[in-house]
Amino acid sequence: MGNRVTREDFEWVYTEQPHTQRRKEILAKYPEIKTLMGPDPHLKWIVSGMVFTQLLACYLVKDLSWKWIFFWAYAFGGCINHSLTLAIHDISHNVAFGNKQAKWNRWFAVFANLPVGIPYSASFKKYHIDHHRYLGGAGLDVDIPTDFEGWFFCTPLRKLLWLFLQPLFYSLRPLYVNPKAVTRMEILNALVQFSVDLIIYNLWGLKPVVYLIAGTILCLGFHPISGHFIAEHYMFLKGYETYSYYGPLNWLTFNVGYHMEHHDFPSIPGCRLPMVKKIAAEYYDNLPHHQSWIRVLWDFVFDDTLGPYSRVKRLCKLAKES
Repeated sequence: MGNRVTREDFEWVYTEQPHTQRRKEILAKYPEIKTLMGPDPHLKWIVSGMVFTQLLACYLVKDLSWKWIFFWAYAFGGCINHSLTLAIHDISHNVAFGNKQAKWNRWFAVFANLPVGIPYSASFKKYHIDHHRYLGGAGLDVDIPTDFEGWFFCTPLRKLLWLFLQPLFYSLRPLYVNPKAVTRMEILNALVQFSVDLIIYNLWGLKPVVYLIAGTILCLGFHPISGHFIAEHYMFLKGYETYSYYGPLNWLTFNVGYHMEHHDFPSIPGCRLPMVKKIAAEYYDNLPHHQSWIRVLWDFVFDDTLGPYSRVKRLCKLAKES
C-alpha cells in the first residue's frame, strides 16, 4: 500500500494530437458523417426532466434525517447532478440549439446547472474549448494535473484521496495553471445559481441545499460514474492518450464514454457518437478502450505505474483568435 508509483514525470510528446488527422481521414472516406453534426432535438427535454426531478427531490428530502440526506445524495441525486455536468459538457459544444443559437445554449447550460448547486457551466465552457484545441497542452489544458498532484499523490492511499478530492482540484486547478478574467456570463451564472439556492433554502430549509451540493461533490469524487475522468485521457497504454468506454454507464452520461469519437468530432452530440463508431469502425475497433469504469478506478489506485503523472503532455502554440 505504501509503494510509490514508478512514473516521475508526464509523458512528454512532440507530435500533434491524433484527433485532427484522424478526423480528416474519416471525413474524406465517410463524408456522410457530416450529417450527424448539429443539435440533438431531445437533449433539452431530457435535461429539463432531470432538473425538475431534482427540484421534486428537494421537496421530498426536506424532512429526512441527515444520514438519509447524504445517502440519497450519493445514491440518487449526485448521479443526476453528475449526468447534468455531462449534459453541460455537450451543451458547451452548442448541441442543444445549434451553433446559430449560441446564447440559447449558454443560458440553457445555466438552467442545467441549477441542481448542481454551485455555478459551473460558464467557467466550464471557457476552459473546455482549450481542452479540445490544445489537448495535453502545457499551461493550456487544465484537465492535466499539476506537478504537485503528480508528485504527491503517488501511493494507493494518496491516489484514493486524490479521487475523493477531484472536484476540488478541477475547480482550483484552472486558477493556478491558466487563470483567465472572469466573464460576464460567469457572473450571471453565479447570480442565477445562488438565487435559486436561496429560494430552495427559503422554501424547504437547509437540507435540500445540502442534498444538491453534497451529491455533486460526492459523485464527482469517488464514485463509479467518476471513472470517466480517469478513463478518458490517462495513459493506460504507452502511446495512447484518449480512450473510449462502450459500457452501460453511457446511458446515464450522454455517451461521454465515446471519448475518442467525441474528440474526433466534438460538434456531434453524444446521442449520435455510436453511429460514428459504426460508420468508421475500422478506425476505432482496434484502438485500446475500457470495459469498466470501476475497473479503471481500481487499476488507477493499485497499479504502481499509474497516477496523476500518467498523462501525455505537449507544448502547443496558441491559435490565433478569430
